[in-house]
Amino acid sequence: MDKFKVGDVVQLISGGPKMTVVEVAKAIPAKFGHDYGCRWFASSKLSEHWFRADSLKKVEEDDKG
Repeated sequence: MDKFKVGDVVQLISGGPKMTVVEVAKAIPAKFGHDYGCRWFASSKLSEHWFRADSLKKVEEDDKG
């Protein structure tokens, strides 16, 4: 079972911007070790990257504000 689903708001465990999960990898993790495609805004620039599940935490409702 996946740790996160598309639409979840996540953040790196070490901190950083809040990101939205936009893709969940199925075959890629075994080969590359990246599980979740995420997007976020840095200033006004849209950024995107793949992250390992163990590097992310879900942002709880109280943290979204």
